Amino acid sequence: MKIATWNVNSIRQREGHVARWLERRQPDLLFLQEIKCEAPAFPALTFEALGYKAEVVGQKSYNGVAVLSRVPFTVVHRALPGLPEDDPQARYIEVETGGMTAIGIYLPNGNSRGEEGFAYKLRWMDLLAERIEGLLAADASVIVLGDFNVAPTDEDYAKGALSPTDALVRPESRARLRRMVWAGMTDAIRAMTPTGAVYTFWDYQAAAWERNSGLRIDHALLSADLAERLVSAAPDRMEREQPQPSDHVPVMVEIA
Repeated sequence: MKIATWNVNSIRQREGHVARWLERRQPDLLFLQEIKCEAPAFPALTFEALGYKAEVVGQKSYNGVAVLSRVPFTVVHRALPGLPEDDPQARYIEVETGGMTAIGIYLPNGNSRGEEGFAYKLRWMDLLAERIEGLLAADASVIVLGDFNVAPTDEDYAKGALSPTDALVRPESRARLRRMVWAGMTDAIRAMTPTGAVYTFWDYQAAAWERNSGLRIDHALLSADLAERLVSAAPDRMEREQPQPSDHVPVMVEIA
């Protein structure tokens, strides 16, 4: 099974990019982040014509996640369990398919709204860790993938690309990501490429792409049983070379 994640930075601007990528790479499921639209504005018919059913958790102008699937699935949650019901941020979708629980996330950046925004990021990560731990305790097969907005180690971003005080590398953010891994999850990209620069994001500013000044902030975490069946996991750098690309590239995981 091929499962992918992609922060598209506006689905209405990247509809063609996503359609072409689906035709080229043929994933079974593709989780999208930062679609920046409500469900009625999502171009579901474009993807249905390619054999993909869409489930959308949208929000006007900001955030928003979705899953495109060519295999049967059941939606379990459309919001992160534990958040207040009136939380307006569309950042989470959880489905069951093929005997596994697949979770797509757009984790808060944490750099806006000062310490209040950073506290929201940490609370979100705590709740996500609790959800993962609960699923693992129930012996579920779990994959969590998306834009985590965390560079796990200094090797996961180019020198000078982030300041030491950036929320993506602050010790509190990294500690919470480690909690998820220590619960029993495997970082799929690092399982396949243990060391070296493997980036998934390049800023639009300062010729970051041309200088390869990137970040690895899009991740896929696998429960132990899925990690044992891991065939490949890597970002698709080709997409960053396309006209008017997203600043993120897709990450594809294949599980035997």
